[in-house]
Amino acid sequence: MKLDQSIIPADISERFSTLGACVMIPTYNNATSIEQVITDVLQYTMQVIVINDGSTDATPGILEKFPQITVVSYSPNRGKGMALRAGFKRAVEMGYRYAITIDSDGQHFAKDLPLFLNQLEAAGPALIMGSRNMETADNVPGKSSFGHKFSNFWFKVETDIDCPDTQTGYRLYPLDPISRMKLYTRKYELEIEVIVRLAWAGVPVHSVPITVYYPPKEERITHFRPFKDFSRISVLNTVLVLITFLYIKPRDFFRRFTKKNWKQELKLLLRNPGESTVAKANSMAFGAFMGIVPIWGFQLLVGIPLAHWMRLNKALFILAANISIPPMIPLIIFLSYKMGKPWMGSRAVDISFNKQLTLKYMGQNLEQYLYGSITLAVVAAVLFWVIAFLVLKISRKDAKE
Repeated sequence: MKLDQSIIPADISERFSTLGACVMIPTYNNATSIEQVITDVLQYTMQVIVINDGSTDATPGILEKFPQITVVSYSPNRGKGMALRAGFKRAVEMGYRYAITIDSDGQHFAKDLPLFLNQLEAAGPALIMGSRNMETADNVPGKSSFGHKFSNFWFKVETDIDCPDTQTGYRLYPLDPISRMKLYTRKYELEIEVIVRLAWAGVPVHSVPITVYYPPKEERITHFRPFKDFSRISVLNTVLVLITFLYIKPRDFFRRFTKKNWKQELKLLLRNPGESTVAKANSMAFGAFMGIVPIWGFQLLVGIPLAHWMRLNKALFILAANISIPPMIPLIIFLSYKMGKPWMGSRAVDISFNKQLTLKYMGQNLEQYLYGSITLAVVAAVLFWVIAFLVLKISRKDAKE
């Protein structure tokens, strides 16, 4: 199908070229809608890449009607994630800097394309998500509404970013950071993997409101398999949460304090007016407790999710949890044995800091250590709370004066 390029609004077409943006349309057996989707997109730009993900219907013949677009085809069907990966690769090879993905089932409207360009020009390089209004849209499938809330919640946990619609397929991706990633997932879950990893890489995340159309149930075509795909997404979120709490959050925390202005960062953290003195003291106390409690190697894995659930300051929690840094471990173990002695009665053993602090000796008297370490954790938590509360109160008073 030959489209007269003169009917494309000159400013929109030029903006696509200037920004180095293309439109990517992954498709699989959407012969009833793909032609109209492409036709609508071509009203705004000729920079279009369609990824034919092994379609077995009339899709290949329809794509032949559009010689002005770039088509990536392969067989058999590999899933939406692989289609996006193939599209990203081709877009990078063609020199594009950004790719706007739009679904081929007619859910999205090409008239919203300028919204992404507007946001990109206003805010600079970013991941821009098209935000659907799931409350007012007609014919929203129940699984879509549930998945929408489910996905938004886990994205917030994994990135600390509020995004109103993490499941939308209408997005603007920055291609440079994606080109440097090794992507692992292959199906629908890739759309979660890539946005979380972009956020971890420091890419800003913005949203623009978009229009969405859900056809009546009897007309709807979907390749989403609720049980299999929700299971894959759940497994991915489990892995991402583990990485978040074991690596990303500690990494981000230490990055703040390895900068030259770490003293200023610490002051800002402690004087944060958005948190009460009691909340900050609670965060420090819980950090000290988790740093000593006898679950070595799992303190942050267990503690950070609990701190998040209790709405504590996770940065202050991590700061206090580092009471168990390697040079402090022998002292913590020694004090734990001392504090466990009263709990053991006649079975208590004495321990020398210099001679008996060995793994073999500890293994023989593990019960005393466990009782004592929990006691020490509680005592340390109380001391940290009192000290943090007094220091913060005094510093706040000095700041007012």
